[in-house]
Amino acid sequence: MSPPIPDQAAADLEAAHKLIRTPLLRYLSEARLTAVLTAPIIYGCIVPFLFVDFAVTAYQSICFPVYGIPKVSRKDYLLFDRGKLRYLNALERINCRYCSYANGLIGYVREVLARTEQHWCPIRHASRVLRPHDRYSHFIPYGDALAYREKVEVVRNDFIDIQSEPPERTEL
Repeated sequence: MSPPIPDQAAADLEAAHKLIRTPLLRYLSEARLTAVLTAPIIYGCIVPFLFVDFAVTAYQSICFPVYGIPKVSRKDYLLFDRGKLRYLNALERINCRYCSYANGLIGYVREVLARTEQHWCPIRHASRVLRPHDRYSHFIPYGDALAYREKVEVVRNDFIDIQSEPPERTEL
């Protein structure tokens, strides 16, 4: 973590950032026509995103305690710090918040589903999985029936690695 910036330096930095910011009207007038035309489609996805957010949050809130699965902390995935950058105009900040929400939501949903899969079907696939989730390494090898019968309950309940340490935050 970097040391705090003295007040005058912070004020100078904010002033410099405001000078770098592209005025909103210029930003809009220079936008590509394809970007303007596809924006409603992109922003229209907020409706299903909100539905998925609500459904997955309700799902884990109700079901995870029943099965002893540790809940996923939604706030650890939804980060909105880029929207505070003063060198972004209002539309750029909205875009950053939207992308932060959508990508954070997908990460949150993926973790909820990974923990669900670990509980209900902790078996690796026969084929290679492209970018498997973090829980996948705990799973039982595909086709190993004996290991499945011997270890399924242990693997199903093995969340000690996420119960004992806080989530890692990547800072630049």
